[in-house]
Amino acid sequence: MKIIKKSIDFIFFIKNTTTSPKKMKNTLLLALLFISLKGMAQENLPSVKLKSVSGKIIDIKELANETKDTPLVISFWASWCVPCISELDNINDELESMQSIKKFSFFGVAIDDARTTKKVKSFVKGKGWNFDVLLDENSELKRALNITDVPHVLIIKNNKIVYQHTGYIAGEEVNLFEEIKKL
Repeated sequence: MKIIKKSIDFIFFIKNTTTSPKKMKNTLLLALLFISLKGMAQENLPSVKLKSVSGKIIDIKELANETKDTPLVISFWASWCVPCISELDNINDELESMQSIKKFSFFGVAIDDARTTKKVKSFVKGKGWNFDVLLDENSELKRALNITDVPHVLIIKNNKIVYQHTGYIAGEEVNLFEEIKKL
């Protein structure tokens, strides 16, 4: 539903800012192609293997297949991203109580590069987070899902991305939990 609203808003923007009908038509066709390709690329999860901070190798597609009807939440973050840390701290504070209301799995995916990845394990341990953290050192999963900014949260059910949002303002974790409860 969000993508439809954004598409309509974009179409009205193009209509109001483009003078030539031919230019407007070409711009709209390119925009619709981009929107449809982006949606297709993000609908199914790719088979990407990531290492957890404990050293276990996890294939994201297999993980989603294992969870099936149980929502799987993946939060992309980086150790240098202040909003990411705030979001994960707040989610962690409520995670256990929310999982008692609605069963779901939660994973953090660190997108730190090779230079900062070495710090992630100790950073996570120091935070005392109660969820698994995976390392996307080469940004393979991030690229495969067209994720450009962090924090970026996905909710996956039956191997399909059913919800996502980018950015964080304190209190938004409540909206995330509401989305999870709907599933």
